[in-house]
Amino acid sequence: MDRIQKRKQRYIVSCVVLVAGVAVLFALNICIGSVKFHFSDIACNQTMRRIVWDIRMPRATAVLILGGALALTGYLLQTFFHNPIAGPFVLGISSGAKMVVALVMVFLLGKAIHVSSMAMILAAFIGAMMSMGFVLLVSRRINNMSMLVISGVMIGYICSAVTELVVTFADDADIVNLHNWSQGSFSGMTWENVKVMAFVVAITFVVIFLLSKPLSAYQLGETYAKNMGVNVRLLRVWLVLLSSILSACIVAFAGPISFVGIAVPHLVKKLFGTAEPIWMIPACFLGGSVFCLFCDLLARTLLAPTELSISTVTAVFGAPIVLAVMIKRRK
Repeated sequence: MDRIQKRKQRYIVSCVVLVAGVAVLFALNICIGSVKFHFSDIACNQTMRRIVWDIRMPRATAVLILGGALALTGYLLQTFFHNPIAGPFVLGISSGAKMVVALVMVFLLGKAIHVSSMAMILAAFIGAMMSMGFVLLVSRRINNMSMLVISGVMIGYICSAVTELVVTFADDADIVNLHNWSQGSFSGMTWENVKVMAFVVAITFVVIFLLSKPLSAYQLGETYAKNMGVNVRLLRVWLVLLSSILSACIVAFAGPISFVGIAVPHLVKKLFGTAEPIWMIPACFLGGSVFCLFCDLLARTLLAPTELSISTVTAVFGAPIVLAVMIKRRK
């Protein structure tokens, strides 16, 4: 009984830490930038209000939503493949989504056609599903973690090469935006973008949370899940669709972002001391938000006024965690 009580206390404390981290970092992202100020300045300065409401608030909100979605995607893929280093970036899913979005953007922008947010998400979803299909074919033929990762990296390189080729045919005015987006960036977010991504991510999150019980059985093996009455084939289809939708939403708005989907689920598991989906699903979302808010703050301020690519910062903090996981698993 004491052990159960201690476990519950650990879960509650961990949740409070993550929520507090989100709140503090969200506030810092709003206050810190090329123009520094306090919240008291907003009430009496219209310029400050516009900077906060039109630029910093949408960006910080987008980082919170997409960062959480990215970590949750990594958790779903790690559960699906029973692979601790599966993630949308490593498996080439983000690169596939990026490739199709770049094709759509160059083709339509070249004809002066406006591309809506939902159209971008749809294009990214098609690309994500293409890459996911390739990875699934490889995983069926080769039951080896290293080969699965290598295959994902190869499809990522192929898609990135096609994307770079496409970008060279874009107009000069669009190349800068396409290049910044292809490197991963949260800049240029609007409230319209935030509304669309919040709608898509919220619905997807609810569906994922409702699958927490069958996911818990699936983690213990497909045979055990079948004996518990779980339709494993249908569950796998749901995992593919939901992870692809989240990946598509992330790439459509912020481009491919590396290592968050792999590193954050492992950090959250260490913090909570459990892998139970009912706790991990909301915790991964909060952990991803904290991680990305922190990295985006550094990306904006470290070499200001120059802004770093968000993937550059996430790689610096995420890659060592991935290496540690691989070394530990190898031992």
